[in-house]
Amino acid sequence: MKKIFWFVTGIAAGLAVAKQLAENPKAAAAVEDATSRAKEFGAAITEGFREREAELAKPVAKKTAAKKPAAKPAVKKPATARKAAPKKSPASKPSNK
Repeated sequence: MKKIFWFVTGIAAGLAVAKQLAENPKAAAAVEDATSRAKEFGAAITEGFREREAELAKPVAKKTAAKKPAAKPAVKKPATARKAAPKKSPASKPSNK
C-alpha cells in the first residue's frame, strides 16, 4: 500500500512541476540553467576520468612490453620434515607380568 501511495504522490508532484514550468518562464529558465550546469559537470567528470585512465594505461603498456617476468624456481620442502608418530592410548600399553 505504501508503494502505491508514493507512486501516486510522485506522479502528482511531477504534474505540478510540469504545470509550473509551462506557466512560469522564470521557473523554466531556472530548470534550463540547472540542466546545463549538470551537463557541464558530467562532461568535466568524464573528461577527467578519461585523462586519468590514459595516464594509467601508458605505464602499464611500457612495462609489459619492455620486461617479461622471470619464472620463479620451484620451492622444495625441507628434508627434515617428518610426520609425527601417533600417540598410543594408555589402554593399549602392554602389561608387565
